[in-house]
Amino acid sequence: MKLAFIIDPIHQLDPGHDTSVALMEAAQKLGHGVWVTQTNLLSVVKGKAWALLQQVELVPVEVVEGRWLAANPWYNLRECSFTLLETMDAVFMRTDPPVNDAYLYATYTLDYIDQNKTLVINNPSGIRAANEKMYALQFSQCIPETIVSADKQVIRQFVEAKGSTVLKPLGNKAGEGILFLQSGDRNFNSIVELSTLQGRLPVMVQNYLPEAKEGDKRIILLNGKPIGALNRLSSGSDFRNNMAAGGTVAQTEITPREQEICGLLADKLSQDGLIFVGIDVIGGYLTEVNVTSPTGIREIDRLDGTCLGHQVIQWLEKKV
Repeated sequence: MKLAFIIDPIHQLDPGHDTSVALMEAAQKLGHGVWVTQTNLLSVVKGKAWALLQQVELVPVEVVEGRWLAANPWYNLRECSFTLLETMDAVFMRTDPPVNDAYLYATYTLDYIDQNKTLVINNPSGIRAANEKMYALQFSQCIPETIVSADKQVIRQFVEAKGSTVLKPLGNKAGEGILFLQSGDRNFNSIVELSTLQGRLPVMVQNYLPEAKEGDKRIILLNGKPIGALNRLSSGSDFRNNMAAGGTVAQTEITPREQEICGLLADKLSQDGLIFVGIDVIGGYLTEVNVTSPTGIREIDRLDGTCLGHQVIQWLEKKV
């Protein structure tokens, strides 16, 4: 197969952590060609999606003393070529949020790929429909009590009713901008004003789950089915469990309740073309559905001795 990956600049990626690198590495090991590009290198010409692509050759990372160790350099790029994306067997959209204008325009460009010829993972219209915070709202039986609002009074009433809450910006990633907000907080007005841009931008506010102290579980789904999980734990100096916020990771198992949540999501994810997804679960509650560039493969592989990237590429071999 010929696979294209739309990623952030490759020199900025951490090969021992980044899931995109793990997927590219798995594809290469299984004998497939791998090309990379960026959102600003996409074009539509004569009604078709094109990209400046560079074929990449990777030096696989290795586990040394319990951590991934990469060569230096760990990749080699060939010359750029302006390529019709429909000549690829699959295109992975793996650019990190925020889902801003540039990101959205890239998904519009990907709409001009004939998916009868080339599979796009994840489907561009599905990405646009699935805000990673708000997508979970349609699964009300799975989520903690939640509101979305820019109205200070609506937010105040919810916080006072619940006592302890978590406020989340709708467009950020990796725990950026997430705040712990309690009833009676003297900074309430300032927090809400800053987070909502003076009432112009809605935010999500959820009932705080005390089980968060025991970890925030990331579960990787492939075509609606869970294939691996890890538990993320806060550093102790920060209530957030995100790895980017200094959190650590631990081995875990997928519980029957979490299997149930995955089953409830499966049909909707399939309907929206969301093939490779990472969901976040705390205390048996779904908190987020990550569809842009879900991560966690490297950590799960290191902890469990698996190779989830191979599972993804082998599924793709059968699919295309």
